[in-house]
Amino acid sequence: MRKIYLLFAMVFFMAGNVCSQNETSASDALNFKIDYEKFTLDNGLEVILHEDHSDPIVAVATMMHVGSNREKPGKTGFAHFFEHMSFNDSENVPVGANRKMIPEWGGSRNGGTWSDGTVYYEVVPKDAFEKILWIDSDRFGYMINTVTEAALEREKQVVKNEKRERVDNAPYGYTDEIIRKNLYPEGHPYNWTVIGQLPDLQSATLEDVKEFYNKYYGAANASLVIAGDIDIQETKELVKKWFGEIPSGPEVKALEPMPVKLNKTKSLYFEDNFAKLPELRMVYPTVEDYHKDMYALRILGQLLSGSKKSPLYQTVVEEGKLAPDIGTYQSSSELAGEFIFRVRANANTDLDSVKLAIEKGLERFEKNGVSEKELKRIKAELETQLYQGVSTVLNKAFQLVQDNEFKGDPGYLGTTAKLTNAVTAEDVMRVYNKYIKGNNFVMTSVVPKGETELAVEGSEKAEVWIEEVKNDVASEEVSQGEEAEYEKTPSKYDRSEPEFGDLPLFRSPEIWTAELKNGMEVYGITNNEIPLVEFEISIPGGQMLDPDGKAGVASLLGDLMMQGTAKRTPAELEEAIGLLGARINMYSSNEDFRITGTCLSKNFNETMKLVQEIILEPRWDKAEYERLKKALETNLKGQEANPRAIASKVFYKLLYGPQHSFGIPGSGTLETSEAISMEDLKAYYAKLSPENASFHIAGSIEKERVEKVLGDLAEKWEQEAPGLQKDEIAALGEPGTLYFVDVPDAKQSVILIGKLVLSEKNEDANKLVFANEILGGGSSGKLFQTLRIEKGYTYGAYSGVSENLEVSPFYITTSVRANATLSSLEIIEEMVENYAEDFGPEEVKLTQDKLLKENTRAFESLSAKLGILRDMSKYDKSEDFIEDMQEELMNMDEEDFKEVIRKYLGEDEMIYVVVGDKATQFEEVKKLGKPVIELDIHAEKIIEDSKE
Repeated sequence: MRKIYLLFAMVFFMAGNVCSQNETSASDALNFKIDYEKFTLDNGLEVILHEDHSDPIVAVATMMHVGSNREKPGKTGFAHFFEHMSFNDSENVPVGANRKMIPEWGGSRNGGTWSDGTVYYEVVPKDAFEKILWIDSDRFGYMINTVTEAALEREKQVVKNEKRERVDNAPYGYTDEIIRKNLYPEGHPYNWTVIGQLPDLQSATLEDVKEFYNKYYGAANASLVIAGDIDIQETKELVKKWFGEIPSGPEVKALEPMPVKLNKTKSLYFEDNFAKLPELRMVYPTVEDYHKDMYALRILGQLLSGSKKSPLYQTVVEEGKLAPDIGTYQSSSELAGEFIFRVRANANTDLDSVKLAIEKGLERFEKNGVSEKELKRIKAELETQLYQGVSTVLNKAFQLVQDNEFKGDPGYLGTTAKLTNAVTAEDVMRVYNKYIKGNNFVMTSVVPKGETELAVEGSEKAEVWIEEVKNDVASEEVSQGEEAEYEKTPSKYDRSEPEFGDLPLFRSPEIWTAELKNGMEVYGITNNEIPLVEFEISIPGGQMLDPDGKAGVASLLGDLMMQGTAKRTPAELEEAIGLLGARINMYSSNEDFRITGTCLSKNFNETMKLVQEIILEPRWDKAEYERLKKALETNLKGQEANPRAIASKVFYKLLYGPQHSFGIPGSGTLETSEAISMEDLKAYYAKLSPENASFHIAGSIEKERVEKVLGDLAEKWEQEAPGLQKDEIAALGEPGTLYFVDVPDAKQSVILIGKLVLSEKNEDANKLVFANEILGGGSSGKLFQTLRIEKGYTYGAYSGVSENLEVSPFYITTSVRANATLSSLEIIEEMVENYAEDFGPEEVKLTQDKLLKENTRAFESLSAKLGILRDMSKYDKSEDFIEDMQEELMNMDEEDFKEVIRKYLGEDEMIYVVVGDKATQFEEVKKLGKPVIELDIHAEKIIEDSKE
């Protein structure tokens, strides 16, 4: 289920924030708005245009005011299914072009359905702007005549695979269904899930599709937003041409809010085949989106559990030691809302104890009330979130189209900011007393299979329909089928494909550099579009410096160093960061230890003071260390039931061997984490050196200011860098061998295929990335087009090359329906075997055009700009390395591509990992003809008991 949560950031500004001259004032932040122009076509389509020339790209978002709330029992999942159908064919666009051509133009595209609406969106280089209007309008107004029975059946399989991947094969995947069935009465539009039930989906007919389209897909039931590098007047004329003839459609009457009230509390339990940890949720019915109480309820969620000072964090996590975390939040939809308590507890934890701890925390909240300082913290954090929420043209488009379609005002963001800013402590207590205290709720206890004793006492068994795995692939085989026969809808315009506009080429941003006296290099990009900065300190080492047998030290150290300083308790540090509206984090990757941050540019000085304090004055809090170790154990235990996590763990252990740091997950294993001590963390901390480190920063800030702020850190942080010893690769996996891991009753098989190829510093690194694009570089790749579009076996299939200093793998990844495991493996095997031979002049041109154009939008965000700086510092790349890559790509000919493919992508050199249901698939995969070895979830061989 592709579900878009268009709950955009609400912002407030508090007078207590630090503010220097010539920077954003309180009134500027509170009155923030996105400039736009709105008009309505004769057919009722409301159009919002936003002009932004910062990058040569355009975002288009079409929002239909129809979601699963318009469905009927027995026809559930139809709005989402129709979204899928819309991406197939249309009258004036070639078959399959929607999913294939847009990526080939250098763009990205997708859609999303939720309870109340459906959105279709694209981001493309400026030269493809009119092409997007052509393809988008044709999908909107001219697709229904092209729908065939074959297309219907093919897309059913895709959606069924999506449900299997995201619901049936995922821990806690059924919880949403249980809650909806019990929170909302039969007949209420929220009684069923967005993705619906598979039997309902299977029974959908061609007549159903046409009826749904004709009823809800009129122009008057939609909003269209275009944001980016456009000319307003020219765009108006283009919109009238491409969208003006779409029929208005019948009137779709607005649904009035339908809040619910429970006459009793309902407690249910469910044994989850994939869960390793017990989870408790408590869901209270509240108010719909845009209701005046929604804003106070959202703040209530933050106050109850959003910090170390919050009462539920204290009672559940710190005092009870029952879980690594707790979440409370308000979720509002068009017709009703929910306030949710969610705790994924430690292994073997009785959920009755979790419930009691929540009740204790609520009593504490009632007694102590709302802290004004906590309100200030939340408001400061939301100010930063506002700018992050509109930092790209696509995010701006989403904000404008959401508020227009559901509130009738594209500029409602400013009103939202003011309404939230006006929330008082009294408002928060009022909504708590009105919607939470003493009210009935739905409670779910989802427990691992066979551990029903962990469920809340008195819970009733939840009823869930679960698909039976059948090893009958033929019954679900689909094909492209015949194209529909129809007469084209007449138009006064030529609706054939328009030409490209002028090609916009990527130009590297201006990059400045500096070096601090302690040896740390500084790389920066100044970008003044929004008053934000993102930064990071990258220190070589990362997981590679973990002691032998103690994988996870670097990762755990990153967590612990954020738990206070010598001067501040964990709660005081969290509060200090929050009051600046900043975010600071530490984590370890394969080869680097990183300190990252985001803040308003006006607060950079104060934020860096906290970063310096964190780095130079660690607290070494024993209680936090014990809590984090327990949380790590809980998280690692949870991963043992996730088929994707299992596949990844096994794959990398087979490629690198158990002694190489890359062969073990960065967070370690249950065994290695148990061996870690506080002294191990202190020893690793002593190796954190600025000598070979790099500081990267992008945003609204100048070089001089950055150097000045970092000067004090450079004076006080001096440490000789440790030597980095390269691990020896001792692969366990045999080329050409298939390794199978059993997850009983899995509805899908996770497939990971690959081999070690090269380091990012290898002269062929770029060439291999280029050569992979046709195979699996997105929805236009052969893997996706064959396994999903043609066969309907999967929701997605991709391939890629990992980027590290160490020799890294090429990989192919997908999750296919269980009974299509063998067929999928055969297709992938043949595709890789023939890839070099099949790569011709057409593939060369397609690769060059696609990747060249992708660069126009690939570096729009601040985080993407940080990525440029990281590549420069880590891999010794030049300031204009992206332009160099473009030149390298354009100089490659057909034989260059073939040579790279033959050199690195030999199918017989790859290992195959399949994680799925042994009872139905183990004998099947043997038919592939490769040696098959069964492993457990830790990549250890399973030896069958011998029988005499």
